[in-house]
Amino acid sequence: MTIYQILCLIGVPSFIAGLIGYILKKLKDNSKETEAVRLGVQALLRAQMIADWIHYSEKGDAPIYARDNFENCWKQYHGLGQNGVMDSIHTKFMALPTDS
Repeated sequence: MTIYQILCLIGVPSFIAGLIGYILKKLKDNSKETEAVRLGVQALLRAQMIADWIHYSEKGDAPIYARDNFENCWKQYHGLGQNGVMDSIHTKFMALPTDS
């Protein structure tokens, strides 16, 4: 009896197939979780930028630190695959005068 036949008898091929199936399932689950986190972060960034836009547009100006924070949020939002809605708000926010 060869070593291969002995290994087949004790179920090594079945174990390997099960292990591969388990790894593929974990990869698929991680992919779904990663997508959910990406969409969640994108939604939080969008909400923050909209809140900042409303606050500072009502005030009529925005301090430098608020502009820097907004720009950073917008860059990260853009990097996550923005849908274009925030582009006009970004342009309007950056056009606000700085406070004196």
